[in-house]
Amino acid sequence: MPNTGIVKYHVKLKFDVDGLVEKADIIGAIFGQTEGLLGPEMNLNELQKVSKVGRIEVNVDTKSNSARGDALIPMSTDISTAALIAAAIESIDKVGPFQAKFSLVGIDDIRAIKKKIIVDRAKKIVQEWATKTISEGEEMLKDVYDASKPGRLTTFGKAQLACGVGVFDSDWIILVEGRADVINLLRAGYDNSIAIEGAKIDETILKLTEGKKTVAFIDGDRAGDLILKELQGLVNIEKVYRAPPGREVEECTPLEISEILKDAEQTIRAKYSENNNISSNIQQIRNSQKSEQSQSLTGVRELQKPYENQKESGGSNYPRSGNSSYRQKQDSAYNKSEGVINNNNKVTPEPLTKEDEEVISTVKKIFQEINETLDAMVFDKSMKKIIKTPISEILKKISDLKDGNLLVLDGIITQRLVEAANKSGIKYIIGHKTSNLKRPNPSVRIQTFSDIGLITQPISSS
Repeated sequence: MPNTGIVKYHVKLKFDVDGLVEKADIIGAIFGQTEGLLGPEMNLNELQKVSKVGRIEVNVDTKSNSARGDALIPMSTDISTAALIAAAIESIDKVGPFQAKFSLVGIDDIRAIKKKIIVDRAKKIVQEWATKTISEGEEMLKDVYDASKPGRLTTFGKAQLACGVGVFDSDWIILVEGRADVINLLRAGYDNSIAIEGAKIDETILKLTEGKKTVAFIDGDRAGDLILKELQGLVNIEKVYRAPPGREVEECTPLEISEILKDAEQTIRAKYSENNNISSNIQQIRNSQKSEQSQSLTGVRELQKPYENQKESGGSNYPRSGNSSYRQKQDSAYNKSEGVINNNNKVTPEPLTKEDEEVISTVKKIFQEINETLDAMVFDKSMKKIIKTPISEILKKISDLKDGNLLVLDGIITQRLVEAANKSGIKYIIGHKTSNLKRPNPSVRIQTFSDIGLITQPISSS
């Protein structure tokens, strides 16, 4: 192919010759038999001199006593001139002594091809720019839009049961029949549902609901009755909710779902209160801290300097929570923690270790990065981040770890998480709040963001 830098059109022709000829014969016929036919201004030799016609390319294939092939003429004239020259070449009837026939295959607009290349490249440039540059206004709109989107769909267990991301941290679970039901509940704002996927209950459902309050939301048909019977024989269900008679959960509107489940959370909370398993968020954290302090010194003593040292220096080593009642709570916690008896018979907690101070410093640095992301991070002993993952996958991730030291998560610290962290050698866990820590582990130190003054109150477990 010739250089198409200044070319506008490619005139493509084919030919048949009743004799053996070569490329030079074909080119000679093109130049010789069109010379003077269209006037001197359209003579191919003259047009080549002024760069209106490029180098003519010819391919010849000879067989027995005939030859056939194609010719390509690059031109930078207007389309009318190109068409006229193509018609003149078609009039050639001899190449040397042999009969010949030339016919036009087509005229390609090289500019159109170049335009397409330019447009495709421009699209790619815009796409690359868009991925690297997001204006502040677009970022704000994205934040607003994300707040209105339904929760994220994920899967649980070996059976890959469809569920919302909330099932991993919520205190209560909604059992539904299928994946479409989970998606519909996400639209209604419930991200703590999981599909049982059939009448046979998978063992992963039993593991997930263990230690959690469970409700069932079943279709209002005969199949729903059978599934409910199977469920009640295997899972401890607090309350059963049904779609309207003859309808399925996936057919309900978000408003209908909200009306049906409006008392579900209140019912669960009431039963928690009756069984003394849960009260308010603040009371739950206090109870968790008291239990942990008696076993592993995981209260304020681990992460704050002694109150006596604060008095001597005239400064404040407490988290800056902004009120005096916080310090009174800390004093109370000190008195119940293990400590050192001084000459005034006061219990003084041990000071922070260098490792404790590094942990607090690291958490403060990354708090804004992890807060409200539903992510978890793991750091090694040198406070270098080695993992960042959604909290739904953290149990699986830390089971393969060997050098983790600090786990920070935007979620709730559960008993299962503490046990998994202990097996992996993790010494510190810091999150938004704790939930039902019935078996504190002396090897794992547990704190919340509110304990170290990053937020004034822990988030709600719901």
